[in-house]
Amino acid sequence: MSVQLGIVPVITRPGVGVVLVSRWRVGTPERQRTAVDTIARSWRSREWPAAGLLSYSVFTGNDGTTLLHYSQWRDREVHREYSRTSRDERVAEVDAAVPGIERFGLTAYELYRSAAPAEGRAGVPGCVITVEVEFEGPDAARARHWADTVVEAQATDPIMRSSDPALPPGGLSAHFHVAADGTRVLNYAEWESEAAHIAALEAPGNGIGSPTEQWQRVFDHPGVRSSTVSRHTPAISLTA
Repeated sequence: MSVQLGIVPVITRPGVGVVLVSRWRVGTPERQRTAVDTIARSWRSREWPAAGLLSYSVFTGNDGTTLLHYSQWRDREVHREYSRTSRDERVAEVDAAVPGIERFGLTAYELYRSAAPAEGRAGVPGCVITVEVEFEGPDAARARHWADTVVEAQATDPIMRSSDPALPPGGLSAHFHVAADGTRVLNYAEWESEAAHIAALEAPGNGIGSPTEQWQRVFDHPGVRSSTVSRHTPAISLTA
């Protein structure tokens, strides 16, 4: 199987049983570019490792120091086999080009729910925002309830409620993933640009997250330990 290059992954792709997300700290924009170029070259010069790997995408952090990795798999067993047979040679090639990468683990998620316009309405994502929420211990029902609470707050937010689905100006999609162990939620949101996201946050009425009763339930949701918002630029998205 050859490797096809895209812009961003199809988050709602059928057949995905698990999504694996990880972060690398590479240090500088120059090292970001070298790492991305090496990853693309490494993958495109080899056969696709497994039919059960549905996509592999990399995003450069807009902080200039990090990379976000997002991959879609049929199931964890396919990933275990990939790790056993194919991962090391790809990682070695990247490490030779960009030594000293800090890697921050791997989290397994399942896509829980999405808000995205009908086919043909969405623009091309220029920025991907991730909101990572960590909870105090495993509880998948609580994590899903937090995601549902956010969706309800968006639907009643003054700058979103006129849109169907409820997305702010410049927002293209929002996809809520719940960690397999119930300890985290990842909101992967596609935007037209970083500027559009900043403008939405700074819109009149305090922007996204205005002090409504629904947003207050998000802010006061029980069990939330931390929440981290990061901006990324799509770099590569590979499929068989």
